[in-house]
Amino acid sequence: MSSYYQQELHRLRAIVFPHAHRRQQVLQARQFIEAHYAEPIGLPDVAAAAGCSRFHFLRLFRQYYGRTPHQYLTTVRLREARRLLLAGASATEACFAVGFDSVSSFTALFRQQMGCPPRTFAVRAGQKSNFGEAPRPEAADSCAQNASL
Repeated sequence: MSSYYQQELHRLRAIVFPHAHRRQQVLQARQFIEAHYAEPIGLPDVAAAAGCSRFHFLRLFRQYYGRTPHQYLTTVRLREARRLLLAGASATEACFAVGFDSVSSFTALFRQQMGCPPRTFAVRAGQKSNFGEAPRPEAADSCAQNASL
C-alpha cells in the first residue's frame, strides 16, 4: 500500500513542481547508477529507481545529461576501471569488478575512451619516474595523447 502512496506523492509533486520533480528523478537515477555500476543493471532498474516509465525516463535522462543512461553507465564503469588499473589491478580483474561481461568489449571501449588498451594504460601508469617514486597517473594519461605508441 505504501507504494501506491509514494506513486501518488510523486504524481502530485510532478504537477505542482514539474521541473524540480524531473531533476530529482534524474538525480536519483544517477545516484542509483553510481551505487550499482558493478551489478548487471538495465534500463528498467534505473527507471524504477527514478520512479517513472522506461520511455519517459530515457527521454528525461537524455534531456538532462545529453546521453543515454547506458552511455552514462559505461562512462562510470570505465572511470572505475581506470581507478582500479591505477591501483594495480589487471585488465581482467578491472573488467569484471566494474560490471563488464566481456574482456574484449571492455578492452575495445577502454581503447576508444583512453586511446590505448587497458594493459598498456596499466603499464604506463606503473612506470616509475627517474627518482623511484610511486606510479604516476599522468603517465597513463599519455595514452590518449600518444595513441600511436
